[in-house]
Amino acid sequence: MKNITKKLLENKSRTVPILSFPSTQLLGIPVSELISSSEMQVKGMKAIAERCDIGASLNMMDLSVEAECFGATVRITENEVPTVQQGIIDSIEDVDGIRVPSITEGRCPLYIGGVKKAKEEIKDIPVFCGVIGPYSLAGRLFDMTELMMECYDSPDEVKTLLSKVTEFLKNYVLAFKEAGADGVVMAEPAAGLLSPALAKEFSMPFVKEIIDAVSDENFVFCYHNCGNAVPAMADQIAELGADIYHFGNAFSLKDIIPKMPADSVVMGNVDPLLFRSGTAEEVMAATQKVFDECSGFDNFMLSSGCDIPADSKWENLDAYFKKVKELYV
Repeated sequence: MKNITKKLLENKSRTVPILSFPSTQLLGIPVSELISSSEMQVKGMKAIAERCDIGASLNMMDLSVEAECFGATVRITENEVPTVQQGIIDSIEDVDGIRVPSITEGRCPLYIGGVKKAKEEIKDIPVFCGVIGPYSLAGRLFDMTELMMECYDSPDEVKTLLSKVTEFLKNYVLAFKEAGADGVVMAEPAAGLLSPALAKEFSMPFVKEIIDAVSDENFVFCYHNCGNAVPAMADQIAELGADIYHFGNAFSLKDIIPKMPADSVVMGNVDPLLFRSGTAEEVMAATQKVFDECSGFDNFMLSSGCDIPADSKWENLDAYFKKVKELYV
């Protein structure tokens, strides 16, 4: 186990939820400003680190950045996390024409620059970057439903698309690493919709390629998947060699922790929507439930099940951190 993950487990009261966009409330700015400014992203990361007793700082989990860099149309509104509105190909037969962009294009430099500045200003905890996974990115460049169908009808073309996005993602993560990031959280939720057989062929090998290309003793890899099919592909996920496995709340975390490597950290999986729509009491009860089910595992850490919505209530977030602190006193 790497030193970063050892330290996380030694201080479980310093939880690591996927918490970035609610920083807009602390800064008094819209989401659109946060995603457009390295300076504001650093201020947001610092604001959360100062407000919350976290074990690591995570930059913005904006999963539209990579697709936009390829040329996809992204919908940006004032107070919502950006979403991909239109991909770049209408047919899988067009895959050969896709150009792998440079990480100097689009908003990539802005996000890389934000992490570099954050490392200069956040000294006491690791700084992680966030990126999308290969299959999930491929779905945004084409069409999620059609991509799944083409896995059966045109597997070679799908793999060509996956190879291109994997090349880009390796370069992107390596740039974050060069900028000083201590690790990466890769979100591959679309793979959680696949059958185990399809995931084995069209997601896992490409994720593994990225892990092997970027990981070393001083850089940790966190694999996130919040799909409801995760339990069926647990054995494959365990073989990826990630340092941290982060799972959503579509299933009970206690059922999958025993299947993950004992020398990895397993994080999750308080319902992230509760932070927005629930009460402080409901958040605390949900946190208690996950803790009761999973605290017997030495490599377990509490976290949100996925990215916490930008408009979440800070009284709910405060309740979560208060509860985690109480559980580990």
